[in-house]
Order: sequence, then C-alpha cells, then structure tokens
Amino acid sequence: MAKNRADALPKSWEPQVYETEVYQRWVDRGYFTADVSSSKPPFSIVLPPPNVTGQLHIGHAFDHTLADAIVRRKRMQGYEVLWLPGMDHAGIATQTKVEAMLQKKEGKSRWDYDREAFIDKVWEWKRQYGGTITSQMRALGDSLDWSRERFTLDEGLSNAVLTIFKQLYDHGLIYRAHRLVNWSPVLETAVSDIEVVYQDVEGELVSFRYGSMNDNEPHVVVATTRIETMLGDVAIAVHPDDERYHHLVGQELPHPFRDDLSLKIIADDYVDPEFGTGAVKITPAHDPNDYAMGLRHNLDMPNIMDKKGRIADTGTRFDGLSREEARTEICEALREQGRIVKEIRPYVHSVGHSERSGEAIEPRLSLQWYVKVAELAKMSGDAVRQGDTVIHPTSLEPRYFDWVDDMHDWCISRQLWWGHRIPIWYGPNGEVVCVGPDEEPPSGEGWEQDPDVLDTWFSSALWPFSTLGWPDSTDDLQRFYPTSVLVTAYDILFFWVARMMMFGTFSGKTTPELLGTADSGRPQVPFKDLYLHGLVRDEHGRKMSKSLGNGIDPLDWVERFGADALRFALARGANPGIDLPLGEDAAHSSRNFATKLFNATRFALMNGATVGELPDRSALTDADRWVLDELEAVRSSVDSYLDNYQFAKASEELYQFTWGTFCDWYLEIAKVQIPREGEDERGRNTQVVLGRVLNVLLKLLHPVMPFVTEVLWMALTEEESITISAWPTSEDTNGGVAPDERAARRMKDLEKLVTELRRFRSDQGVKPSQKVPALMDLAAVDLADQEDVIRSLARVEKEEENFTASATVEVRLSQGTLDVALDTSGTVDVAAERTRLEKDLAKARKELETTAKKLGNDNFLNKAPAHVVEKIRERQQVAQEECERISQRLEALS
Repeated sequence: MAKNRADALPKSWEPQVYETEVYQRWVDRGYFTADVSSSKPPFSIVLPPPNVTGQLHIGHAFDHTLADAIVRRKRMQGYEVLWLPGMDHAGIATQTKVEAMLQKKEGKSRWDYDREAFIDKVWEWKRQYGGTITSQMRALGDSLDWSRERFTLDEGLSNAVLTIFKQLYDHGLIYRAHRLVNWSPVLETAVSDIEVVYQDVEGELVSFRYGSMNDNEPHVVVATTRIETMLGDVAIAVHPDDERYHHLVGQELPHPFRDDLSLKIIADDYVDPEFGTGAVKITPAHDPNDYAMGLRHNLDMPNIMDKKGRIADTGTRFDGLSREEARTEICEALREQGRIVKEIRPYVHSVGHSERSGEAIEPRLSLQWYVKVAELAKMSGDAVRQGDTVIHPTSLEPRYFDWVDDMHDWCISRQLWWGHRIPIWYGPNGEVVCVGPDEEPPSGEGWEQDPDVLDTWFSSALWPFSTLGWPDSTDDLQRFYPTSVLVTAYDILFFWVARMMMFGTFSGKTTPELLGTADSGRPQVPFKDLYLHGLVRDEHGRKMSKSLGNGIDPLDWVERFGADALRFALARGANPGIDLPLGEDAAHSSRNFATKLFNATRFALMNGATVGELPDRSALTDADRWVLDELEAVRSSVDSYLDNYQFAKASEELYQFTWGTFCDWYLEIAKVQIPREGEDERGRNTQVVLGRVLNVLLKLLHPVMPFVTEVLWMALTEEESITISAWPTSEDTNGGVAPDERAARRMKDLEKLVTELRRFRSDQGVKPSQKVPALMDLAAVDLADQEDVIRSLARVEKEEENFTASATVEVRLSQGTLDVALDTSGTVDVAAERTRLEKDLAKARKELETTAKKLGNDNFLNKAPAHVVEKIRERQQVAQEECERISQRLEALS
C-alpha cells in the first residue's frame, strides 16, 4: 500500500500540472460554499472588492493570501466559514476605460450618446471584459464562496445604497453645498483624495506687483507658481505682526484686469512673514488654504474656470484659454504693465495629478453633495476605543484616531454617468425630494433627478452588510454579521475602513433589529477584528512603479514558481502593519521549500510512512518521541501566532521545523530506524511516526500552501481532501503528554556530536561518502542507544582490532565531554588538500586585511552607523578564527 501511494506521486513537484485541476475540484465539491443552516459556529470575511477593471497585482495577492490562510484554518477548526467575494463598479476607472474604448473603436465620446445608451455600453463592456481578476484569484487559490459573489451595482446592493442615503438624508447627515473640491478637467468631475497623486513639477515662480506703480503709493508684491489664478484674487494676506504692512491692512487695491474685483489687504496668522515678500495672494475658489482663509474673512469666491479647466466668466480677454495658455498670456500682460518684479526658473513644487487621467488637478469651488461626518466619526472612534472592534497591530490605532477625530465632511457626489445615481429629485418650484428604495419618484412636468452619481466609496462603505442582504432580514445577515475580521492594507484605513465603520455603526444604531448590537450594547460594528498589513515593496524597499520597472506580476510568479511559492513568500514576510520588501530570491526560496516538502513526503511514502494510531510512547525511540514533541511545540506556536495574525512568525516556525528538524534530522534518522529488508517493531513504529508528523505538518502548512499540501496529504492518507480535514490539536501530535526531556536532551547531544564529527571530516578533507573508523564511549554520555544512528549520520564505522587513531575530536555534551578517536590515515589526498587549504587561507587573510583596514580608518569609524561597524568587527573575528583553524590544519598535514 505504501509503495502504491508513493508511486501515485510524480518524481518531482510541477505545480502547473496540478493547481487548476485541484482548485476546480474544491469548487465543484462545494468546500468553499457556506451552509447557513449549519450548527457550526460562524466565521465570516468579506473580500475587499477589487475594481471590475482590475488585474491581480502583488498587493491583491498579499491581501488574499493572508485572508485565505485565515479562512482555510477556520474551516479546518470546525467553523462554518463564509469568505464572500465581489467586485466594485469603480465609477471613474470603468467610465474612463469605456470612454477610451469608444473613442478608439467608434471615434465617439460619451457626449455623443444619451445617458441611458452610454450606460448600456458600460454594462456591455462589463459583461465582456470585466471581472478578469476573478479567474486570477482562482489561480492564486482563493477559497471564496463563488455562489455568493456580489457586485456594487447589482440589484440588492443598489437597494442598500438607496436605503442608507435616505436614512442619512432624513437624519440631516446629507446636505448639498458649494465647497472646494479636487476637480479633474479631463474627467469633468470631482475626485477623492485617494485618486490624487502628487508629483514634483518644474514650474515658474513669478513675483508681480499689485497696486500703484509709484513706490510712494500703496502697493504689494506677491509671488505665485499659478499666475493664471490671479484673475480670481480677492485679497492679499499678511501676518498681523508684520510691521511692513501695518499701514496697508484694511485698504483695497485695484485688480489689473478686472473692474469688478478689488483686493482687500487682510491680516491672518496663516501667513509666514519670512517666506518671500511676506504677502500672499488669495484665490478662495482655487486653492485649499485660500479657501479656508476666505471662510475666515468672509471673502467673495469667484470661480474663474469652467469644467474643462478653461478660463471663464472673468470678463477679460483671457476667457476661453486653457490654464497653460492663460499662464503665458497673463504673465506677458503683466509684463507689459511693468508689474513683473522678477521671474525664477525653474521652481520645483508638488502638484496633485489625477490618478486616472494624468492631468494636474484643479482645486475648484463646486456645488456638491456631502455627508456630515462628526457624529458618524465619533461612533467609529468610540467603537475602537471601547474594544468593539480591535485593530491589529495596536500600533496603528493612533493613525486611525487621528483620522476619525479630525475628519472633514465627505464629498460623495461625482459628475459621472456610471454609478449609483443620487436619489434626489428637484421640482419646478424649487422642491427637493429624497426618494427611498420603496418609494415612487415624483412625476409631472418640471421634475428632474440630480444628474450626479455617488462616490464609489459610498457603496463600498456598506460592503460588510449590504453583501449579506441588508436592508432585508436575510438568513445570511443573521448568521454571518458582524463579520469576524477585515483583512486589508493600512493605506486604505482612511478611505474605506473608516467609512465602513461610520456606516456600520450608523446602521447598527438605526436598524438594530437587522444588525443586532455589540456585546457592550452599543451599535453593532461591521467587523470585530481589523487586521492591517503593510505594502509590498521591491527588495530594496522602494515603492513599486512602472517608471522604476520594479513591479511584480503575481500571475507570472504563479506560472514560474507555483501559487504555493508565491503565497509562502508573501506570508513569510507578513509582519503586521510593516511593509514587505520582496524580490525573486524569496520566490526561489519558497519554490525550493515546496520541492523539499514534496521530496520529503515522497521519500517517507517510499519508506512505508503510514497514517495510524501511535504506538505506546514506551515503544518509541528517543528520536520518535523527540520529533513528536517538537511537532507539538511548533503546532502550539503556530496556533498562537495565527490567532494574533503573526503570519511571518508562523511561516518561519514551519519552515525551520520542516527543513531542519524534520528533513535534515528526523528523516535521516528514520533511514536508520526503518530496515531495508524485513520488518521489526522499531521500524514499523517509525513508519507510523513519519506518517503522523507529515499528517500534522501538511495540515499546518495547508492554509498558506494549499495546492502541494492537498496533493501530498491525499497521497499520504488516501482521504478526500485536506481542505475539509480537522485542524491538528495536541492529541494529534504527541498525544497531549508532557515532552520527554531526556529524549530531547539526547537528541540535542546527538545533533551536536554528529555536527562536530561532520565538521572535523570536512576540515580533514575526507570525502562525504567515505567512512572513517572511530572509537568512542557513547555510554559515558548516555548515548549508547543512539550508536547506530550516530555512526550512520556521521559516516564513522566501528574500530577494528588494529585500530590506530590519527586524530581525536573533543565534543562537550550535556552529560560530559566525549573524546572521539578517528583514523583518517589513507583517506586524504595530502597534496590536493594542502592546495585547497592554502587557497582558503589566502582568502581568509585577505578578508582579515580588508576588515582591519576599515576598522583602522578613523573617518569610517566616525561616519558609519554603529550596526555597520559592528558587522565589520564580526567579519574580522570570523576571518581571524578561519586563519587560525586553517593554519592548524596545514600544520597537521605536514
């Protein structure tokens, strides 16, 4: 039977051969489908919805690996697990992509269609091209419940959006106002802060003069990088304590180009009197700081640009010019008037650009819809402060509180066609009606619906409960809400997490009959745990970008190394809240680890590893008891680490145990304990222990490495699937008994003795395959029972009658010092060994010389960081020891 199981495996692990088939079998058998009627305790996670336009990037792969590790383990622990997938309609991203497609294929813009026809085009694109990322998530191994997949524009979620909007509106938490927003002249819409990227731009700092050209009459010199905005200047601000301008405060200066505007000189603490001339031009409708000052001083706020970013409504000859054209024309016009004081080129400054369309964002006064967030933000902060939601790691709590405790009202309207249209209707006589999901919109002549759509984040803020059926009282909602944990990157904390907390606690307060209440009796939270991981960066810690060419395509790594290797590389570096530097070395290492695990399991199966009841502990060897106890220690640590989202530590424990304890030591010992011919009790027991260790180890590794563990575990156990197997407990490792301290001590001594003998053989130049006679009294150090194992692993054979020692190795063990006499005569090619050692000695001396030179350089010692200097000292010490060791060996050879 054992031989047949081994033969069921190929000679090497080729993940591409298995992964697609294995994943489809999991889906077909319904392993990922949650049963709402199950009596198991519930555990739920909602997947952060990727954009419908998206491709799986390395950040997705990181996030999904960690969430999948959590849910796979929870399934094995006996929970009824729901990991709910879905996609975001991604208003701006999708509309932009479709508009580009229509322009390329038909030569048309969206304005060539009516609204309904254009939206039909978007749905057509979505059906044809949207959702590519879902197939990529399958390739990664995401164990999602595909039967519950949602879309932010599906009927149920659209109903939820209308419901929450109506509730917020009726509570006075949604209002419409003229405010300054980030405006995209290309997309012709307001965009959120997260859709603005800042770039250093070479600009022109221009200083020009307002007021009289006579130095003895009122005038002020100001400087700006955006001279085109001077058409909307309404004031000049100076610091209240700046004596240079005391006599001017309160006066007004004429505008050089506009008779309808004058510039009031105001005093404000915001102004830095040491910067430039100490006077600042104020354009409230086109600069955030100026806007705030405009509110403080009740200034006019004329808007000087249209939706496309062209100068408009100024009554000047500049109307109709683009921002760039106006910049040149206005500068020339001021120069003609003699108002240009000086120009400085270049002037590098940070400018916000649209992430979607690439152009410079225009701060613009615009009529928009807002959510009043003060009450909502307070509830969100209180939920974390009072422990209803716990942030992991806790070190990121201050960042969360900084945001929710100082949150500005949220602009929720976008001037798009693709998205949830704002459910506000305007009547012919100034009526404003908010229409809920079960209400008929007003009819009759003159009634029109607001043309804007809601910010994409508005619908995704409902994601934890709208996807479960809210506002209906569904079985899923009652069973799986609140969700157990949210897994996401810390950079999304403000834009999505805080908004889910706001809408979750608000809905928990307004509809407690649907969402229940927290254990504290306060409004229910959308998730009990919030696990925030870092960002994936390149191996040098740099942000990944197209310009640097340092991005990682996770699907490329899946193809080259296998999904397990990608996942393990990510999990092994996943320290909570800390960025992960990642390079191909990590993928190669993880691929080698998967191969090592595969080869070890195949070897064990070839040597009769079997799954069965463990024999009585008294019938096991020290090595058998030791490996089971070590396995229990690892299982306990991994459980503790995973309970606290310490994926890196859990993965490292499993890596070290698998590669070191199991493969390097126990498998080698098992070769000795399992006889090649015939059977004995010790051999049969070792086969059972081998099977037990592999059974538990594969289960512990399964959440992170699902594919290779599935294939190996099924070959080992001949059972249905590791996915639905039980998570191991202490009863499954060492029977739940106390560790055998004597066995552990003996095995530690055995490792040390074998390692020292191997090192001595290497130093002597003895070939690894060549056995060397050795005389040693193992009984004196309580290792007599291990003699056959020690001799086999160290490649030393029993001494004969005419044995003559040529060298003695002294090894200090826990039970005393053991002298091992060896006869290496005739085993070494002296000339060849001398040549090798002389090369090694030359290399060691060069290293010693290099480190001594650095440490003797005072300039280096004064400037280098302490840890760098310490590293050089360590290298010097190692080089010194190598020189001494090799010199002694050369002397012994002669």
